[in-house]
Amino acid sequence: MKTPLLKMLPVLPLLVLAACAGTASQAPRASAPPDTTLKKPGVPAPALPAEDVSKYRPVVAAPRPAPVAAGAALAPAKTAVPPTNQVNAPLEQRLRDQAYTNQNVKYTQGYRVLVYLGIERDRAMAIRRAIIGRYPDETDYLTFKAPVYRLYIGDYLTKLDAARGLARLRGLAPKLELEATQVLLNKNP
Repeated sequence: MKTPLLKMLPVLPLLVLAACAGTASQAPRASAPPDTTLKKPGVPAPALPAEDVSKYRPVVAAPRPAPVAAGAALAPAKTAVPPTNQVNAPLEQRLRDQAYTNQNVKYTQGYRVLVYLGIERDRAMAIRRAIIGRYPDETDYLTFKAPVYRLYIGDYLTKLDAARGLARLRGLAPKLELEATQVLLNKNP
Protein backbone atom coordinates (compact mmCIF):
# COMPACT_ATOMS: atom_id res chain seq x y z
CA MET A 1 0.00 0.00 0.00
CA LYS A 2 2.91 2.31 0.56
CA THR A 3 4.24 1.97 -2.96
CA PRO A 4 1.22 3.45 -4.84
CA LEU A 5 1.18 6.41 -2.46
CA LEU A 6 4.89 7.04 -2.98
CA LYS A 7 4.42 6.90 -6.73
CA MET A 8 1.70 9.56 -6.61
CA LEU A 9 3.64 11.92 -4.35
CA PRO A 10 5.52 13.75 -7.18
CA VAL A 11 2.29 14.15 -9.17
CA LEU A 12 0.31 15.60 -6.27
CA PRO A 13 1.78 19.17 -6.42
CA LEU A 14 0.98 19.35 -10.12
CA LEU A 15 -2.65 18.42 -9.47
CA VAL A 16 -2.92 21.11 -6.78
CA LEU A 17 -1.48 23.76 -9.11
CA ALA A 18 -3.86 22.75 -11.90
CA ALA A 19 -6.84 23.00 -9.53
CA CYS A 20 -5.77 26.46 -8.38
CA ALA A 21 -5.23 27.68 -11.91
CA GLY A 22 -8.66 26.50 -12.96
CA THR A 23 -10.46 28.41 -10.19
CA ALA A 24 -8.58 31.72 -10.54
CA SER A 25 -10.49 34.55 -12.17
CA GLN A 26 -9.18 35.44 -15.57
CA ALA A 27 -8.45 39.11 -16.27
CA PRO A 28 -9.55 40.28 -19.70
CA ARG A 29 -6.64 40.52 -22.09
CA ALA A 30 -6.28 43.65 -24.16
CA SER A 31 -4.17 44.12 -27.21
CA ALA A 32 -3.03 47.54 -26.02
CA PRO A 33 -1.49 48.33 -22.64
CA PRO A 34 -3.96 49.60 -20.05
CA ASP A 35 -4.66 53.31 -19.96
CA THR A 36 -2.81 54.92 -17.06
CA THR A 37 -4.37 58.39 -17.17
CA LEU A 38 -6.32 59.63 -14.17
CA LYS A 39 -10.04 59.37 -14.85
CA LYS A 40 -12.76 61.24 -13.03
CA PRO A 41 -15.72 59.08 -12.07
CA GLY A 42 -18.81 59.69 -14.17
CA VAL A 43 -16.96 61.59 -16.94
CA PRO A 44 -16.51 59.72 -20.23
CA ALA A 45 -13.04 59.67 -21.75
CA PRO A 46 -12.64 62.05 -24.71
CA ALA A 47 -12.20 60.52 -28.13
CA LEU A 48 -8.66 60.78 -29.51
CA PRO A 49 -8.35 63.23 -32.42
CA ALA A 50 -6.91 62.13 -35.73
CA GLU A 51 -3.18 62.73 -36.12
CA ASP A 52 -3.13 65.87 -38.27
CA VAL A 53 0.08 67.76 -37.64
CA SER A 54 -0.15 70.07 -40.63
CA LYS A 55 -1.59 72.82 -38.45
CA TYR A 56 1.70 72.93 -36.52
CA ARG A 57 3.93 73.27 -39.56
CA PRO A 58 4.97 76.82 -40.38
CA VAL A 59 3.88 78.19 -43.73
CA VAL A 60 6.39 80.53 -45.33
CA ALA A 61 5.39 82.51 -48.35
CA ALA A 62 7.93 83.01 -51.10
CA PRO A 63 9.34 86.56 -51.09
CA ARG A 64 7.98 88.78 -53.84
CA PRO A 65 10.41 90.98 -55.69
CA ALA A 66 9.85 94.68 -55.16
CA PRO A 67 8.46 96.46 -58.20
CA VAL A 68 11.06 98.50 -60.02
CA ALA A 69 10.00 101.87 -61.34
CA ALA A 70 10.76 102.61 -64.94
CA GLY A 71 14.16 104.25 -65.29
CA ALA A 72 15.12 103.65 -61.65
CA ALA A 73 18.43 102.01 -60.86
CA LEU A 74 18.44 98.63 -59.22
CA ALA A 75 19.09 98.65 -55.51
CA PRO A 76 22.52 97.31 -54.53
CA ALA A 77 22.56 93.74 -53.23
CA LYS A 78 22.96 93.30 -49.50
CA THR A 79 26.57 92.64 -48.56
CA ALA A 80 27.68 90.19 -45.90
CA VAL A 81 28.73 91.67 -42.59
CA PRO A 82 32.41 90.94 -41.95
CA PRO A 83 33.08 89.05 -38.71
CA THR A 84 34.47 91.01 -35.82
CA ASN A 85 37.68 90.07 -34.05
CA GLN A 86 36.55 88.03 -31.06
CA VAL A 87 40.03 86.96 -29.91
CA ASN A 88 41.46 89.24 -27.29
CA ALA A 89 45.17 89.82 -26.65
CA PRO A 90 45.73 87.33 -23.76
CA LEU A 91 43.97 84.56 -25.69
CA GLU A 92 45.99 85.38 -28.80
CA GLN A 93 49.20 85.08 -26.75
CA ARG A 94 48.14 81.69 -25.38
CA LEU A 95 47.34 80.45 -28.89
CA ARG A 96 50.80 81.53 -30.08
CA ASP A 97 52.42 79.76 -27.09
CA GLN A 98 50.51 76.57 -27.82
CA ALA A 99 51.48 76.69 -31.50
CA TYR A 100 55.14 77.12 -30.51
CA THR A 101 54.90 74.18 -28.11
CA ASN A 102 53.27 72.02 -30.79
CA GLN A 103 56.16 72.77 -33.17
CA ASN A 104 58.56 71.15 -30.70
CA VAL A 105 56.58 67.89 -30.42
CA LYS A 106 58.42 65.22 -32.39
CA TYR A 107 56.68 61.99 -31.41
CA THR A 108 53.11 60.84 -30.90
CA GLN A 109 51.25 57.59 -30.37
CA GLY A 110 50.74 55.78 -33.66
CA TYR A 111 51.33 52.53 -35.55
CA ARG A 112 54.05 50.75 -37.47
CA VAL A 113 53.90 47.58 -39.54
CA LEU A 114 56.06 44.72 -38.27
CA VAL A 115 57.21 42.95 -41.44
CA TYR A 116 59.96 40.69 -40.13
CA LEU A 117 60.67 39.04 -36.79
CA GLY A 118 63.45 36.48 -36.74
CA ILE A 119 67.11 35.67 -36.20
CA GLU A 120 68.38 35.91 -39.79
CA ARG A 121 69.89 39.32 -40.55
CA ASP A 122 70.28 38.58 -44.26
CA ARG A 123 66.58 37.73 -44.57
CA ALA A 124 65.61 40.98 -42.78
CA MET A 125 67.86 43.01 -45.10
CA ALA A 126 66.43 41.27 -48.22
CA ILE A 127 62.86 42.12 -47.16
CA ARG A 128 63.94 45.66 -46.36
CA ARG A 129 65.52 46.11 -49.82
CA ALA A 130 62.40 44.72 -51.54
CA ILE A 131 60.10 47.12 -49.67
CA ILE A 132 62.31 50.20 -50.05
CA GLY A 133 62.80 49.37 -53.74
CA ARG A 134 59.05 49.42 -54.30
CA TYR A 135 58.11 52.20 -51.80
CA PRO A 136 61.13 54.52 -51.39
CA ASP A 137 59.19 57.11 -49.36
CA GLU A 138 58.42 54.63 -46.53
CA THR A 139 60.57 54.83 -43.41
CA ASP A 140 62.10 51.58 -42.18
CA TYR A 141 63.37 50.68 -38.72
CA LEU A 142 65.58 47.62 -38.19
CA THR A 143 66.13 46.79 -34.52
CA PHE A 144 68.23 44.07 -32.96
CA LYS A 145 67.75 42.66 -29.48
CA ALA A 146 69.91 39.56 -29.23
CA PRO A 147 69.15 37.24 -30.95
CA VAL A 148 66.05 38.71 -32.66
CA TYR A 149 65.86 41.15 -35.58
CA ARG A 150 62.70 43.20 -36.04
CA LEU A 151 61.92 45.20 -39.18
CA TYR A 152 59.25 47.89 -38.91
CA ILE A 153 57.88 49.97 -41.79
CA GLY A 154 56.14 53.35 -41.67
CA ASP A 155 55.03 56.03 -39.24
CA TYR A 156 51.22 55.96 -39.28
CA LEU A 157 49.19 58.27 -37.05
CA THR A 158 45.87 56.42 -37.34
CA LYS A 159 45.00 52.75 -37.43
CA LEU A 160 43.23 53.26 -40.75
CA ASP A 161 46.40 54.62 -42.37
CA ALA A 162 48.38 51.73 -40.89
CA ALA A 163 45.89 49.20 -42.28
CA ARG A 164 46.24 50.78 -45.73
CA GLY A 165 50.03 50.54 -45.46
CA LEU A 166 49.75 46.93 -44.36
CA ALA A 167 47.56 46.15 -47.39
CA ARG A 168 50.18 47.70 -49.71
CA LEU A 169 52.93 45.55 -48.20
CA ARG A 170 51.08 42.23 -48.57
CA GLY A 171 53.07 39.83 -50.70
CA LEU A 172 56.42 41.45 -49.90
CA ALA A 173 56.79 39.77 -46.50
CA PRO A 174 55.59 36.43 -45.14
CA LYS A 175 53.84 37.77 -42.03
CA LEU A 176 52.64 41.31 -41.33
CA GLU A 177 51.32 42.79 -38.08
CA LEU A 178 50.27 46.22 -36.87
CA GLU A 179 52.00 47.36 -33.73
CA ALA A 180 51.10 50.39 -31.63
CA THR A 181 54.18 52.47 -30.81
CA GLN A 182 55.54 56.00 -30.71
CA VAL A 183 56.02 57.39 -34.21
CA LEU A 184 57.76 60.38 -35.70
CA LEU A 185 55.41 63.27 -36.48
CA ASN A 186 57.29 65.13 -39.18
CA LYS A 187 60.12 63.43 -41.01
CA ASN A 188 61.70 66.69 -42.14
CA PRO A 189 64.55 67.70 -39.77
